[in-house]
Amino acid sequence: MENFIRKVLDNKGDSDSHRYFVRFGKGVFKRRFLLSLNRSKKIKIKGSFELANDFVKFVRENKEIKYSGSILSKNKVLGFEGRKKAGVFVYEIEESSIDEFEGAYYYLLNANDSEIVLKIKKSLPKPGKNEDKIDDSFCSLEVDEKFWPKLKETFFWDVPDCKKAKIEHKLIINDIIFPKDEKDSVKIRELAKRKGKIVRKIEFDGKEKKEEYDVEA
Repeated sequence: MENFIRKVLDNKGDSDSHRYFVRFGKGVFKRRFLLSLNRSKKIKIKGSFELANDFVKFVRENKEIKYSGSILSKNKVLGFEGRKKAGVFVYEIEESSIDEFEGAYYYLLNANDSEIVLKIKKSLPKPGKNEDKIDDSFCSLEVDEKFWPKLKETFFWDVPDCKKAKIEHKLIINDIIFPKDEKDSVKIRELAKRKGKIVRKIEFDGKEKKEEYDVEA
């Protein structure tokens, strides 16, 4: 799998990756899409809320495991009782394979066995927080060493070999490209793309590297 950040940086963004940019207008936004790595006997990674779905996706692709927690869906899921909250349906699940919830808005789930421990907080952060208050441990994943090759390729593809790393991104949005021939204001907001640059900063074992990318997401 490719996480949403890599898809955008590689100019292969899709509707899934686009959703994480809808909240941004023109301007400069520091310290976004946070991710950290700690390698010891187990491999531990943590991320801000935008990484929650990709953490779940990674676990699903590499391990059969049961999940418990909340799933937020923009559409009603047949056969399940959910409550409506802030424009989405909230489903509480316990020890589920979550196969019936493909394409959910957010997976706020826990899962664990002897090889994998996934923890995600149960409430999305309120919009509008400045960069200093962004929760860099909204979701966490602890896995055995055997998962490292796939974990590195998915989340740390450009990080040199190291024991500890921190990644953050600065968004520089210069223009908003609105869809043509669309008159529905809600769809215009949802489909409008952000054009500009992303600066990806990686700190690893006391060193630092930066890469700048032109993006349209």
